[in-house]
Amino acid sequence: MTIAVFPGSFDPLTNGHLDLITRASRLVDQLVVVVGQNTAKTGVFTPEERMAFIQQSVQQLPNVTVRIESGLTVDFMHAMHATVLIRGLRNSTDFEYEQGIAGMNRHLDATIETVCLMADARYQFVSSSLLREVAKFGGDLTGLVPPAVATALQARLGSGN
Repeated sequence: MTIAVFPGSFDPLTNGHLDLITRASRLVDQLVVVVGQNTAKTGVFTPEERMAFIQQSVQQLPNVTVRIESGLTVDFMHAMHATVLIRGLRNSTDFEYEQGIAGMNRHLDATIETVCLMADARYQFVSSSLLREVAKFGGDLTGLVPPAVATALQARLGSGN
């Protein structure tokens, strides 16, 4: 059985993330989406809120589970008996960033394979920081995030807050 891990901060969860989760779930027996804490970023939503958004959005995918983790991804993968690490790429900047992470993970455990999926063209311009900026000024998030996430973002960051 092939178990894969798809880690990210998911703050906020985007339709690009959901597209990658759906596509990755077709490639493996079990996919564990891991809500992590990016120590370089300040979060809008708590890890529990992010996990709930993902769980709500992947209910139709029986081989997908969602967990929260704060340690090294490699250590989490060992605990889950996972051998594949899924990452998404939007552009060449993402590639260079992910190349460094993949190299470090390979150094830590040579049995882990990193598989990068290209973002769908509809979502290549979408980033969490851009979405937070759009939400802050009341912009339209339709088609970029799940409806529940759009509502929560507007409530948390919208004009006047």
